[in-house]
Amino acid sequence: MTGLTTGGTGERGRSPERRRDLLDAADRVIRREGPDASMAAIAAEAGITKPILYRHFGDKSGLYQALAERHTRVVIDLLRPEFAKAMADPRVRARAAVDAYLETISANPNLYRFLFHRASAEDSRTRTRMAAIVRGVGEELGAMLAEEGVADPVRAQVLGHAFVGMVQAIGDWWLEHPGLDRGTVVDSVADVIAGALTS
Repeated sequence: MTGLTTGGTGERGRSPERRRDLLDAADRVIRREGPDASMAAIAAEAGITKPILYRHFGDKSGLYQALAERHTRVVIDLLRPEFAKAMADPRVRARAAVDAYLETISANPNLYRFLFHRASAEDSRTRTRMAAIVRGVGEELGAMLAEEGVADPVRAQVLGHAFVGMVQAIGDWWLEHPGLDRGTVVDSVADVIAGALTS
């Protein structure tokens, strides 16, 4: 999977440390206030004005994409080791990956909703970037399944994209039903994935 870049025009000449501090401020506000957190609140948290905040990232879209890069990398880095584990039981591997994903989004539900719903709805470039990230994870998983001989390359890609899309959709649904036991949800999804891999 190729590396992600923010593509913001304001990145050149800007201090990476300052950008990191500004993203930290955005994280704090979004975690505290939820996905509807205002750009003014983020700027205030950082001790600057909105125009200066945007200038560090090119524009608001650049800020959104920088946040998307930061947090999707965390999720992908968690999932890759689970994908790569050579386990005799596909259900065990599927369960580990699904559980890791749900644990991550439940630990940061406001950030998840901000990126996948607020930012993606407001900004077409962020929506395109987020879609490309999800597609890339599906392609990576499909390639791994093909390498393992689980299925031919085409079927492996179909399964990879289907699994990633399903888990993302289940994650959205589960966050809206906080009373549901995570283990029960994980077991159900793992059963579906294992069934598709062994059929």
